[in-house]
Amino acid sequence: MTFATRCRHACRVLAGLVALALATGPAGAQELTLGEALQRADAAAYANRIADGQARVAAGQADLALRGILPAVRLEGSYTGTTDPLNAFGFTLRQRQVTEAAFDPARLNDPASIDNVGAGAVAEVPLFNGDAWLGRRAGRLAADAAHAQRDWTRMGTRTDVVRAYFGSLLALEQVATLDTALRSADAHVAQAQSLVRNGLATRSDALLAEVRRGEVAVRLAEARSAARIARWRLALVLGSPGDTALALPVALPPADRVRALAAAGDGAAGLRADVLAARLGSRAAAADERRTLALWLPRVNGFGRLDWNSPSALFGGKRAWTAGVMVQWSPFAGASELAERRAAAGRRAVAETRREAAEAQAALEAASASSRVQVALERLDIAERSVAQAAEAHRIVGRKYEGGLAGVTELLDALAAETAARLGFSAARYELIEALAVDRQARGADVAALAALDE
Repeated sequence: MTFATRCRHACRVLAGLVALALATGPAGAQELTLGEALQRADAAAYANRIADGQARVAAGQADLALRGILPAVRLEGSYTGTTDPLNAFGFTLRQRQVTEAAFDPARLNDPASIDNVGAGAVAEVPLFNGDAWLGRRAGRLAADAAHAQRDWTRMGTRTDVVRAYFGSLLALEQVATLDTALRSADAHVAQAQSLVRNGLATRSDALLAEVRRGEVAVRLAEARSAARIARWRLALVLGSPGDTALALPVALPPADRVRALAAAGDGAAGLRADVLAARLGSRAAAADERRTLALWLPRVNGFGRLDWNSPSALFGGKRAWTAGVMVQWSPFAGASELAERRAAAGRRAVAETRREAAEAQAALEAASASSRVQVALERLDIAERSVAQAAEAHRIVGRKYEGGLAGVTELLDALAAETAARLGFSAARYELIEALAVDRQARGADVAALAALDE
C-alpha cells in the first residue's frame, strides 16, 4: 500500500467516525431511551395533542344539555327615562309613589319626564325537559367515545415512536456496517494493487476492486442520508421537529434480548380502545335517537324573580317578587321532530355498522400481527445464521485469494454477501421489534412494554 493510499484510507476512516459521532448526537449527552421517547410523545406528539383537544370538545358539547337541567340565575339592571303616559304611570306605580294627584287626567295624559332605575334577580328552574336529560346521556356517551378514541390515538403514536426510534437505531447500525464494509473494500483494493505491482494479478483485478469499492461507498452515503432522515422523523413523531440533535444508541438491541421479550408475551391484553370507542359511539347514537322521542313531550319549567325600581338608586325602592310555572307543549312543529328522528335513526345505523366493522377489523389485525411475529422470529434465526456463514465464507475466500486460488471477483462477492447478511440481520431485528409493537397494539396491550429493551 502506497503512502498516498494509506493517507486516503485514514482520511476516510476519520470522516466516517466524525459522521457517526454527528449522527449519534452531541458528545457526552445522555442517550435517549425508548421509555423516555414514549413519555415525550405522550405529552407532546401532534396526534396526541389533537386527539386530546377533540376529547375536550366532545366533553364540552355534552355539557351543553345542562341548560335544560340545571337552574339558571341572572341579574338585570336598567335605566329608563320617559314621558310616555303608560310607562310613566307604570314606573310611578312600581316606585310606590302613586298619590291622588297622580290620577289627575291632565297629568295622566301629559306626564312630566320620569326616571326609573330598575334591578332584578331572576331564577329559571327546569322541572321537566325530557329531551335535555336524554341529550345529556347521549352527549356523555359521545364524550366517553372521544376519550377512548384519544387513548387509541396515543397507542398508535406509541407504535409510531417504536418504529421511528428503532428505525433510527437501524439506520445508525447500517451506517456502521457499511463503514466496516468500506474499510474492508479499501483493504481489498490495496491488496489487489499490491498484487498487480508484484505481477501476481492483472490490472483488471485492481480496477474491478475499485468499482466494487465505489458501490459500497455509494451505499454508505445513502445510509448516512437515511440516518439523518430517520432522526428527523423521530423528532417529528415526538412533537419536537427542531430537536434533531438527539443522542441515541448506535445499534439495535441484541437478538437474544428481542427474542426474550417476544417469549415473555404480554398477559395485559384487553379490549382495544378503538373498539371501545366504536361501541360507545353506537350507544351514544341510540341514546340520541331516544332523545328525539322526547321532543313530543311537554316541557315544564319554573321561574322566580325579584324586582327593584327607584328614581335614582340601583336595587333601591321596595322589593317585589314574582314566581310561577310554565308548561309548553308543541304536539306538531312543522314536522321538524319527524325530520330530526329520521336523522338520528340514520346516525344510529351508521354507528352500529362502524362498531361491527371495528370489531371485525380488530380480530383480523390481531391474528395478522400474531402471525407476523412468528414469521419475524423465523427470519431473525435465519438472518443470524447467515451472518456467521457469510463471515466464514468471506474469511475462507480471503485466504484463497491470498494464495492465488481465487480471483478478486470472488473475494468482493464474498464481502458483498457478508455485508448483505449483516444488513439483513439488522433489518430482521428491527422487523421483529416492530412486529411486537404492532402485535401489542392489535391485541389491546400496552406498547410501552417494549421499553424493556432499554435494559
